Amino acid sequence: MHEPRKLYVKSFGCQMNVYDSHRMADTLAKEGYVETQDPADADLVILNTCHIREKAVDKVYSELGRLRKAKQEDGRDTIIAVAGCVAQAEGAEILRRTPVVDLVVGPQSYHRLPELLAQAKAGARPVDTEFPTEDKFDHLPAPSAAATRSRGPTAFVTVQEGCDKFCTFCVVPYTRGSEVSRPVLKIVDEARRLVDQGVREITLIGQNVNGFHGEGPDGKTWGLAALVERLAQIEGLARLRYTTSHPRDMDDALIAAHRDLPVLMPYLHLPVQSGSDRILAAMNRRHGRELFVDIIARLRDARPDMALSSDFIVGFPGETEEDFQATLDLVDQIGFASAYSFKYSTRPGTPAAGYGAQVPEEVKTDRLARLHARLEASKTAFDAGCKGRRFDILLEKPGRLPGQLIGRSPYLQSVVVTAPPAGIGELLAVEITEVGPNSLAGRVVEHQDVEDRGLASDRPLAAMEA
Repeated sequence: MHEPRKLYVKSFGCQMNVYDSHRMADTLAKEGYVETQDPADADLVILNTCHIREKAVDKVYSELGRLRKAKQEDGRDTIIAVAGCVAQAEGAEILRRTPVVDLVVGPQSYHRLPELLAQAKAGARPVDTEFPTEDKFDHLPAPSAAATRSRGPTAFVTVQEGCDKFCTFCVVPYTRGSEVSRPVLKIVDEARRLVDQGVREITLIGQNVNGFHGEGPDGKTWGLAALVERLAQIEGLARLRYTTSHPRDMDDALIAAHRDLPVLMPYLHLPVQSGSDRILAAMNRRHGRELFVDIIARLRDARPDMALSSDFIVGFPGETEEDFQATLDLVDQIGFASAYSFKYSTRPGTPAAGYGAQVPEEVKTDRLARLHARLEASKTAFDAGCKGRRFDILLEKPGRLPGQLIGRSPYLQSVVVTAPPAGIGELLAVEITEVGPNSLAGRVVEHQDVEDRGLASDRPLAAMEA
């Protein structure tokens, strides 16, 4: 009897890549591959790559260098594949630059992996970065129950891919293509299957997820609010989230869904990128600061315990100190529970790459440090405001010490609890007793499985308290 072949998949970048990596593993499981966490033990290594920033691309080539060295030293006949957005953007250039790579596959062609692997084993070094007419989701197999359970009680479900916004700094429209949304019933079927296999929390993902416009069962186009309302009816689904959103697509119906659906978590990642109207216009964001602030006010009016996360870019071409101060002022005005901040990175082929007035690297470094400090202060204030509150915590994994369990709050904070024997995937009401820099700690105040509540609290988190 032949031993199963081993598969190692490493994901870079966004949640979409994590989802895609799982689907590739599910596809290859049908071909006799089992996952391993050790690349040295693998017969097939897939790097699922991100092209959003220059540093992310550098990481991929650095990883390929390590794999080349290890392959030479071990003498293993390991197949190495590059997938994802770097594959889509650079295609055959990857093969030229790194001879150790055996195949290149873009994000729309994962369902063709078995065929591409057969070509690679025959020495063909295939490159598939087309945007095929068929829907890859129709060809990707569902994960086995064992695979779903091994990934824990939370799962991603892709509902939309691509982006039509064409922000001047972003490569996504070129690597992921134009916006395409999956049919509602196919998403519902996938979500129901995951819940039947033990998933309690689902995050809907897409490059522009709140721009979802899928075909509904009535033949009409449904928006994200209607999709979320339908998913909320799945028995056993305790939590729903979605990411990543664009301010232009936060419509009234979606804001009302946050008010009306307890299963929809009171935590939203809504990238703004800058607090300066001048820079937002140069980025082609197609919204200004006032619209963003108004959306947040309406969300908090609909759901007073709403918390916000965001993305920021510093050092965009032409950004002045005044523009940067506008970003700092916005952070103070909104009060973010969490945020991600980056230095502007020139991406070849994007309009901003050709802009004049590129900001010096030392200025970008200084501004990033100042913004990071301001965002950290905002996060620290939000976390401190959670002490003494009661949240429903979704248990995800054992802690480091006996009797410890680690879960997530409605705000995605890591929470360590000492609990009586409880299963992964249960929801426990927990009072937060300690606040650390990277996690919270709490005590169980009731031990019950909560089906219909996202947040247990004796009072709202009014205006973030930040």
